[in-house]
Amino acid sequence: MKHTLIFATSNHNKVKEIRGLLPSNFDVKSLADIGFDEDIPETSPTIHENAIQKAKYLFERLHLPCFAEDTGLEVKALNGEPGIYSARYAGADRNPEKNMEKLLSKLKGTNDRSARFKTVIAYIDDQGSVSTFEGIVTGTIISEKRGKMGFGYDPIFIPDGFDQSFAQMTLAQKANISHRSRALKKFLAQIAPSNQ
Repeated sequence: MKHTLIFATSNHNKVKEIRGLLPSNFDVKSLADIGFDEDIPETSPTIHENAIQKAKYLFERLHLPCFAEDTGLEVKALNGEPGIYSARYAGADRNPEKNMEKLLSKLKGTNDRSARFKTVIAYIDDQGSVSTFEGIVTGTIISEKRGKMGFGYDPIFIPDGFDQSFAQMTLAQKANISHRSRALKKFLAQIAPSNQ
């Protein structure tokens, strides 16, 4: 039996990554797939609340099971920046190159380059019940970009225990350890326990 889930994003990279992690009996549809072109608000003060806000906004309009995720890079020396502003750190145009340049510039001369990626998935079932699932991966911000894979801050983030940036890893390698896959595994354990 096919389970259709609406994913509250238009980011094709995130959709591709999520689809690669879900069992084949799940059909993930992005906002573009269903022709939903409204801007979903992200005005909450935390990653956790942003994920819930996006999922609720979509559910209230579609009344179908859906999920949203919010991800942020939190850098210790910058008091958790860029956090909820990760995608638009250097401006509203959400340019990954400018975001990385701003972050590296702010970290110049800083010895503590520890950081973590945090993903929160908010899922609303057909009854309107909300569940959340968190995934975290810790690592280090390097001073120069490495690799062409991945997206966002992946070229400057090396997860603990590895010597490659996320952007040097294949999708499968990243999926084994990423913040998004950790949150998704918890999500799957609830919605599809027989697939575990």
